[in-house]
Amino acid sequence: MSFRPDRRFWIVYACLMAVMFLSAMYQTVVATALPLIVGDLGGVSQMSWTITAYTLAQTVAMPFYGRLGDVIGRKPLYLAAIALFVIGSALCGLAASMEVLVAFRFLQGLGGGGLIISSQAITGDLIPPRVRATYTAPMGSMFGIASILGPLLGGWLTEALSWRWVFWFFLPFGILAWVAVAMALRLPRHRVRPSIDWAGLALATAGAVGIVLIATWGGSAYSWTSPVIAALAAGTVLAWAALVVVERRAAEPIMPLSVLTDRTFAVATAVSVIALGCLFGLNGYLPTYVQMVFGVSPSASGLVLVPGAAGMVLASVIAGALVTRTGRYRIFPVAGSAVAALGMAVVGLAPPTAPLWWPSLGVLVAGLGVGMFFQLIVLIIHNALPASLLGTATSANNFFRQIGVTLGSTIVGVVFTSRLTSSLLDLGLSPQQASSLTPDSLGAMDASLRAGVVEAYHQGLSPVILGLAPILLAGAVIALGFTAIPLSTRTGLEQRSLEESRRRDRP
Repeated sequence: MSFRPDRRFWIVYACLMAVMFLSAMYQTVVATALPLIVGDLGGVSQMSWTITAYTLAQTVAMPFYGRLGDVIGRKPLYLAAIALFVIGSALCGLAASMEVLVAFRFLQGLGGGGLIISSQAITGDLIPPRVRATYTAPMGSMFGIASILGPLLGGWLTEALSWRWVFWFFLPFGILAWVAVAMALRLPRHRVRPSIDWAGLALATAGAVGIVLIATWGGSAYSWTSPVIAALAAGTVLAWAALVVVERRAAEPIMPLSVLTDRTFAVATAVSVIALGCLFGLNGYLPTYVQMVFGVSPSASGLVLVPGAAGMVLASVIAGALVTRTGRYRIFPVAGSAVAALGMAVVGLAPPTAPLWWPSLGVLVAGLGVGMFFQLIVLIIHNALPASLLGTATSANNFFRQIGVTLGSTIVGVVFTSRLTSSLLDLGLSPQQASSLTPDSLGAMDASLRAGVVEAYHQGLSPVILGLAPILLAGAVIALGFTAIPLSTRTGLEQRSLEESRRRDRP
């Protein structure tokens, strides 16, 4: 086929790259600052919520951006998402308590969800699936580059200035990105009055929040058999059951059942939920772990994630080129999930006395595995479903994927902090001391107590990471269910125009 992008396409493409980079940076830059944020604001028990709140907000916002973008056009929503993201980031740097920080991280995530969905949907509008993998691979590399620069820059800002500059440093870039998108992006606007499925949106949000709260509170704040967890479980099940009923009757369903029941969508979503849930669970807490166990600085702890980011970039570019050349994609999710499982096992088996390159090697292998199919999932879904549902399908996939990310980060964080807190209290530390540990306070302890704290961190996280390996192997088995569908040579806009023409021609 012949796809010849013009000058305006390259301007738009550069804007998409810039905004994706901004979104990716804020997902990675916080991890290395987390120990000092906790030490300053207090509350180890709330540490996981600084990550969970952001991913949860992304999750609940995605269906709104996806469906409304299909109906009225994507550019206005894209600009609104950038603005909301920048405002939330500025407020995070002003937080005076962990509770306030968590609230502002939620606000930041509401904008971040729009950045992800709109960027992916706009890419589908402009680039045919047959060659799209070549263009989405560099966009995916923004996450890899941000994974390298984010922890390094986050550590440097934390040490040289304060953790608050982690949130303030990128504000000018966000403003410039908004201006660039407003000036350069040209997409058709649909002059229709949207019919928003508010009931479906509310039920989907309630179901997602219920899952996260059960994972966060169960076994820690409340026992698994407590009335609170039982009520949450019942409410969550009812919300998802009611969602199915509501979506069958809605005029413009936020999650059409024709999308949810499509085989390609179901397999692709399950594989991406498993892979990204495990990967984010690892990346969210490994920098904290190596600071406390290996005794490295915040900036140096970010280096442990660099091999994984480099692996994702390399694997994504190679896989994208191969898919464009051959038109075949089924092997990559299967092989990638298996490789990622091997990486998790390498990290989880590293003893506390191991050299730092050991867990870094495991992170590299895990990054290579996920990178083999991370960018292909949305392409596979776009190719299998009607172009008129491009944004809806994108948001639905990302919605469930973000539930996986939230669950991965939450479960790893809750199990890790629960095991860690219990071990620290057994060592004789007071609850206040256990909740305010930092690398500096660890260095001031006597040798025996310090060794006990290091072992508590090791026993808190390593078995959890090792347990992620069989989950990824299950993802490889699920990926065998993909059906090979030839990749289309038309852009999303061309496909949608053809669909509308066919509907008009029907008697």
